[in-house]
Amino acid sequence: MATKIRLRRMGAKKAPFYRVVVADSRSPRDGRCIEELGYYDPTKDPVVIKIDEERAKYWVGTGAQPSETVKALLVKAGVIGK
Repeated sequence: MATKIRLRRMGAKKAPFYRVVVADSRSPRDGRCIEELGYYDPTKDPVVIKIDEERAKYWVGTGAQPSETVKALLVKAGVIGK
């Protein structure tokens, strides 16, 4: 099973809020996920990024591929290096 670490969109229209989740690569964007790792809120100033570092490192170590956006968030949060 190919797993991805990606964003799940939440929140109201024009007020997005994202959860960082681990999901099967075949599932839809807002579909079923395996585990929630944290959240990302771009509407706040400054932007809020909260990610469970231990679990994120575990999933990256087991082969889960982060999307480009999530990879940038993980680097910002200090979970992984560039």
